[in-house]
Amino acid sequence: MKIQFTKMEGIGNDYVYIDATKEDIRLTPKQIQILSDRNFGIGSDGVIFIRNSEAGEFQMDMYNSDGSSSEMCGNGIRCVGKFVFDHGLTKNKRPNIETGKGVLTLDLTTDQQNKVTMVSVDMGEPILKPSLIPLKWADENPVINQTIEIKEKTYHFTSVSMGNPHCVIFVDDADAFPVHEIGSLIENHPLFPKRVNVEFVSIKGKDHLYQRTWERGAGETLACGTGACAVMVAAVLNGKAGKKVNIDLRGGSLQIEWTEKGNIIMTGPAKEVFSGVVEI
Repeated sequence: MKIQFTKMEGIGNDYVYIDATKEDIRLTPKQIQILSDRNFGIGSDGVIFIRNSEAGEFQMDMYNSDGSSSEMCGNGIRCVGKFVFDHGLTKNKRPNIETGKGVLTLDLTTDQQNKVTMVSVDMGEPILKPSLIPLKWADENPVINQTIEIKEKTYHFTSVSMGNPHCVIFVDDADAFPVHEIGSLIENHPLFPKRVNVEFVSIKGKDHLYQRTWERGAGETLACGTGACAVMVAAVLNGKAGKKVNIDLRGGSLQIEWTEKGNIIMTGPAKEVFSGVVEI
């Protein structure tokens, strides 16, 4: 089977995008692993199908590089917005995209060539109820600055869902932290029945944070949009930041705002890398 694809990235968080609006293209987990492989495939953090939707204009159907499905990706949805506009699937600069978190509204910013450069996404309200994150917890109070023991060492974490689960840990120096070792162990900890994305965060100021992300099903990625939203929420809940921050990630920066209505607005770039046809 030959498939036309487009490689896109949002501050280094890269996915293979497949237009499935005209043909119902489905791939097996193994095929997704092959496409995502950085040595033998196209190379990506996963695969995102753009499908038709009855709930919105389009649906984002997302899979991690290990072939497992995922509910949501903040950098991914920005690239979906750029794809559908730049490739002529819509002329609407405020498209509604169906995701695992529900239908989200995007605001597209274009350049002089009418190509999308920046995207703002209304990510909705953060989810703090443990059973909805999901998190195995004794009660339904928000899990803020609680402890988890990994390899006989205790870490303080705050748990947030932005449609997908996150575990946020504040550290003195995120660059020096053993993200690969500890991130993998927390991702698969029995406390998180659907596994979890783990953010390791250093505070640079009340409006400036720096994060590294161990992404569920993909390992460390250069960026994570939903993770950045969860990081800002956790920072506010722990009294470490205000409600409008810049977050630096290894692939670039995002602007995150927690509005008076309770919604999280994420703003960042989206870029197309290349397109092609792959046989799989």
